[in-house]
Amino acid sequence: MDEKIQLKVQGLANAQVQSGAYALILSEDGPRRIPVIIGLSEAQSIAIALEGVKTPRPLTHDLFVHFAKSFRIHLQEVFIHKLEDGVFYSELVFGDGVREVRVDARTSDAIAIAIRMNSPIYTLESIIQKCGIVLDETTTSESDKTGLMKTFDPKKPEDKEKIKEWLNMMENTEIEEYMEKAIREENYEFAKLYKDELQRRDTEGAGS
Repeated sequence: MDEKIQLKVQGLANAQVQSGAYALILSEDGPRRIPVIIGLSEAQSIAIALEGVKTPRPLTHDLFVHFAKSFRIHLQEVFIHKLEDGVFYSELVFGDGVREVRVDARTSDAIAIAIRMNSPIYTLESIIQKCGIVLDETTTSESDKTGLMKTFDPKKPEDKEKIKEWLNMMENTEIEEYMEKAIREENYEFAKLYKDELQRRDTEGAGS
């Protein structure tokens, strides 16, 4: 049976491979991290919730939370239940102890709401195994805070297609070295790209 794992929001970072996007870093109670690419407005909303900033007027996620609390609607959890083509699929799970209602939601919106309502976030072990980046225990946690991740790649690729083209010219051992370096420096987004490339090669090798 696929085990259900609780996650916490570790922080936000600039996305290195997509202009105007951010990487939302989720973590389990352990060394693995999950980077989720989200848009600017969602990143701002999550950052505001993480920092406890009070806005002059309610944001969209604040409005949803005020509505839910006014009608005593309880958010039991956010459940990230599927990963398909690099997209995370989530549900808002509402309940009163008797009845349970599941509502489909974008992962960024679901997490922005969960933070405001102090609700837990869960995913499946199979999803973490598929996309999780293992953090070296000796690595410092400085970039676990809300902030920016350092760009470590000397070639500074500008988009995913250029990165894929670059990876195609590298040997497995080189990619593994870059992945280890990315993990050490907590560049989770790059680490995931390297891991995905190695998994793709393993899959193609097994099918040949």
